[in-house]
Amino acid sequence: MNSFTRKGDFWAGLALAALGVYIISQALGWTYMAEEGPGAGFFPLWYGLVMIVLSLLLVAGTVLKHDPTAKRKEVRWAEMRRAMTCWAAFAVCVAVIKYVGFMIAFGLLTWFIVAIMFKRPQRVALAYAIGGALGFYALFSWGLELQLPIGTLFQ
Repeated sequence: MNSFTRKGDFWAGLALAALGVYIISQALGWTYMAEEGPGAGFFPLWYGLVMIVLSLLLVAGTVLKHDPTAKRKEVRWAEMRRAMTCWAAFAVCVAVIKYVGFMIAFGLLTWFIVAIMFKRPQRVALAYAIGGALGFYALFSWGLELQLPIGTLFQ
């Protein structure tokens, strides 16, 4: 096995490219442009395209910078656990958003990252959680006139 295939950037780039392909495949089933302006498929299509291009650049950069004599770096497991914990918290947020709504799910995610991951005081974490949730609500509901999920528990 080539040493560049042992690098995280190589596999992360391939995984992100696959995710970009999936996003584009889903976006193609949605309206790209409507009479009112961009449709539901506009942003995901461009996001997916940019994701594929950037992730393939990451893969290419990893392959081109390949140095077979380079010493292999040790995995920093503490940093890996922190990153995976953050991703798990995000996955839980996505899973519960249908039930508790965007504002509560986003607020809890923000609180977790600020208070638990970054070990900031509770007043700071709560300020970010409440302010962030209200800010996103204002932006999407009032500014963009889009409805965020309110959750089945509150209907």
